[in-house]
Amino acid sequence: MLTLLSVMYIVVRAASSEADPIRVLVTGAAGQIAYSLLYSIAKGDVFGKDQPIILVLLDIPPMLPVLDGVVMELQDCALPLLREVIPTDKVEVGFKDLDAAILVGSMPRKEGMERKDLLKANVAIFKTQGAALEKYAKKTVRVLVVGNPANTNCLIASKSAPSIPKENFSCLTRLDHNRARSQVAMRCGVPADAVKNVIIWGNHSSTQYPDVHHAMVNVHGKEVKAYDAVKDDSWLKGDFISTVQLRGAAVIKARKLSSAMSAAKAISDHMRDWWFGTLDGEFMSMGVYAGGNSYGIPEDLIYSFPVHIKNKSWNIHDGLPVNDFSRAKMDATAAELVEERDTALSFLSQ
Repeated sequence: MLTLLSVMYIVVRAASSEADPIRVLVTGAAGQIAYSLLYSIAKGDVFGKDQPIILVLLDIPPMLPVLDGVVMELQDCALPLLREVIPTDKVEVGFKDLDAAILVGSMPRKEGMERKDLLKANVAIFKTQGAALEKYAKKTVRVLVVGNPANTNCLIASKSAPSIPKENFSCLTRLDHNRARSQVAMRCGVPADAVKNVIIWGNHSSTQYPDVHHAMVNVHGKEVKAYDAVKDDSWLKGDFISTVQLRGAAVIKARKLSSAMSAAKAISDHMRDWWFGTLDGEFMSMGVYAGGNSYGIPEDLIYSFPVHIKNKSWNIHDGLPVNDFSRAKMDATAAELVEERDTALSFLSQ
């Protein structure tokens, strides 16, 4: 028979075993990507089914009334892991004590806007957000930059938060990775999870290089190289690459809106792998800091590589053979990133 003391001990032990809530920031939180993303985070699909969450929603002042509606909907979902939702337009509130920051909001390119004007506007945004991370967030915070131009925005945020390790910053190329995986799967008539180890090299732009030279496809229980499974080299070196490169524009043309559902899914995939690690024998695509030692890519860029993740730390999967076809495309996207970086840094010093 349980005594009162033993019952009290069991209750206290059960209560104390619950993990402390983590603070997760989503910027651009009134936008359509966030609307598709927040439910997945709050219900435990990203950071774990036993991990309580405090969601911090940051947006510009005119969007606060919309955020109020988002907060009401999150409350109405009655999600057991969601401990608190904090809507704000203030960086000192939004970036305080963060465990994870998902920076979705950015200045979109408007009609007639030159790329350098877009870069200048976003340098100002991500310089401010990087400085806020530096001042208010935990030094262990993991930062995912989604807002475009994502690679260069991520670099600016990192440079503006010098006490946070460069390895804690990444940008989203998982959407491109998922697109590439899906295209190969559809071509082979297999589920998407039957395709592994596709790679997105470089910039999240139309110069990115979707590479399947190292990808494997599970066909009827047997893993075969993607080129052997597809049996159409001209497609893999032509329409496949351009389809992935231009998929975002195709979605906009069809929907009259940019990718939201697929972007939210990719953010969830990216952060879940960063939190829990990649499977043995698999690598994922992730925009990370290039130190100048991997695949001949210039240093001081955020460049998409194949990575393994363990204990919340990523490592570039080095040593893959690179043929001349791939080398040219990897270098072309690196050259675009160098130009973007140099232009952005000229604005950063102003």
